Amino acid sequence: MRSIWKWVGLAGVAGVVAGGVLVARDQRRRNSYTPEDIRARLHQRLAESERQDRG
Repeated sequence: MRSIWKWVGLAGVAGVVAGGVLVARDQRRRNSYTPEDIRARLHQRLAESERQDRG
C-alpha cells in the first residue's frame, strides 16, 4: 500500500514540474514581443473585429 502512495506522489511532482515548464515557455514567448509588435497586433485585431461587425 505504501508503494502506491509513493507512485501517486511522484506522479504529482511530475505534473507540477510539467506545468511549470509550460508556464515558463509561455512567459518567455510573451516577453519576446516588442511594444511595437504588440501595438501592431492590437490594431490588426481591432480592424478584423470591425470588419466582422459590419459584414
